[in-house]
Amino acid sequence: RNRYPIELGKSINRYCEPFVGGGAVLFDILTNYEVKEVLINDINSELTNTYFQIKTHLDGLTQQLSDMQKIYWELNTEKRKEYYYDKREHFNYLKVNGDENTNLEKAALFIFLNKTCFNGLFRVNKKGLFNVPIGSYKNPLICDMDNLKRINVLLQKVTIRCGDYKGCLDFCDQNTFVYIDPPYRPLTETASFKSYTETEFNDKEQIELGRFVADLTRKGSRVLVSNSDPKNSDGDDNFFDELYSKYSIDRVLAKRMINCNGKSRGNISELLITNF
Repeated sequence: RNRYPIELGKSINRYCEPFVGGGAVLFDILTNYEVKEVLINDINSELTNTYFQIKTHLDGLTQQLSDMQKIYWELNTEKRKEYYYDKREHFNYLKVNGDENTNLEKAALFIFLNKTCFNGLFRVNKKGLFNVPIGSYKNPLICDMDNLKRINVLLQKVTIRCGDYKGCLDFCDQNTFVYIDPPYRPLTETASFKSYTETEFNDKEQIELGRFVADLTRKGSRVLVSNSDPKNSDGDDNFFDELYSKYSIDRVLAKRMINCNGKSRGNISELLITNF
């Protein structure tokens, strides 16, 4: 059964993801459907660099990850903390001062930090510096060789861009499926603790995104947008119902995995908005 309600892989043979993030939908589509052209984009340059290094320099990347994993596994708790925070500081140094010659090292550090930090969270401060503390994993799989090899193969047909999502508009046509997974609108004033980049994505940006969806719709692209459901915290908040009133809006239950209170992790309503 086609899990996407369109003829994906048939008449719809191109795929675009303007906010690729962790790429869960991307890799599901690449694994299960035949698509001729794929464009992924993200404003997070460290993320897109990591995808590019997995695609083009897999051997060098896995060698660095394997070396870090061997060292990390042999350290005690206190030494692990020292190692982690040294790597985090070096990553932030390269983020500010590095050039293209350090891109492979930055990608390795990006993956290392993702595998060893608290909850696998990517968060930066206002200066754009990664600031997530160390996690408490016994032997984290820092070099997941099998998974990296699979991703390397799948990415060979993918064009990887870094920049504003609006730059994806030229790629999209009537044969394109576009999945849009932007920074979610916070449900409360204190909920946006996990800044993905140093730039804000507030209601003004959400409204601009709505215009982008309208532009894609005029081009004939099939669009699926996901976002938070404001009605979880305020039943009278019709922000998205009004913004996307011309489209189909479904409320689905999703498991919230990131919360400082473990008991608060659970099912919550999220929005799936489609123009088809």
